[in-house]
Amino acid sequence: MVSPTSLKAISSLLLGLGFVSALVALLYQYSLTRSPKPRLWTADELALYNGTDEGLPILLSILGSVFDVTKGKSHYGPGGGYHHFSGRDASRAFTSGNFTGDGLTDSLQGLSSEQVNSVVNWRKFYTERYIYVGKLVGRYYDPEGNPTKYLKGVETKAKRGAQLLEKQKNEESKVPGCNSKWSQSEGGEVWCDEGYPRLMRRPGDIALTGQISQRCVCMKEEELTKPGLVEYKGCAYLSRSCVV
Repeated sequence: MVSPTSLKAISSLLLGLGFVSALVALLYQYSLTRSPKPRLWTADELALYNGTDEGLPILLSILGSVFDVTKGKSHYGPGGGYHHFSGRDASRAFTSGNFTGDGLTDSLQGLSSEQVNSVVNWRKFYTERYIYVGKLVGRYYDPEGNPTKYLKGVETKAKRGAQLLEKQKNEESKVPGCNSKWSQSEGGEVWCDEGYPRLMRRPGDIALTGQISQRCVCMKEEELTKPGLVEYKGCAYLSRSCVV
């Protein structure tokens, strides 16, 4: 017959084994869900981390840099508004807004320097907010993890875009902009507290966006004859407000 002391020892042993088993299972589950150590990834490997497997973290890549975005699961998991970014590098979509088909690509070909700079700024956002877990081998990093010529070209173009944008802001700060308002019932209006509303071209936009845009500026009466200024249609020459 087993003595009470022996039964107590056996019970303690079984409880101990149960605790160890539970701890091992917990540690195994943790190993699946914790952020991977930084390493090189292939596109096929990254695709497994798109949030559809609850046992794996959620990863995305931007410009070849891979980040763990699991803490934003409600956004990056299935059904989330940013799920289309998970498990892939869809760098182009960060600026194009095209989240379907060919829009979900890592190619930035044909984008303006302003758009490329925007993508680089998104990479900075992820670097500051999420956990970096490595590099995606392909367009931006070679099999040894070295930056490709394409990545260097992207970063150069982005730097140029940032410089042009800063230059444009400095130039525009010298000419005051108009006040403006818009409502569905009344439409739009621009006005100047001092000066008169005119449209002025933004020459820097050609380099930044590939297109020419205009902004509303307030010009003094003696400045209204400057070249490049455009009057608002239907607005009196010396009117301080114009319907748009």
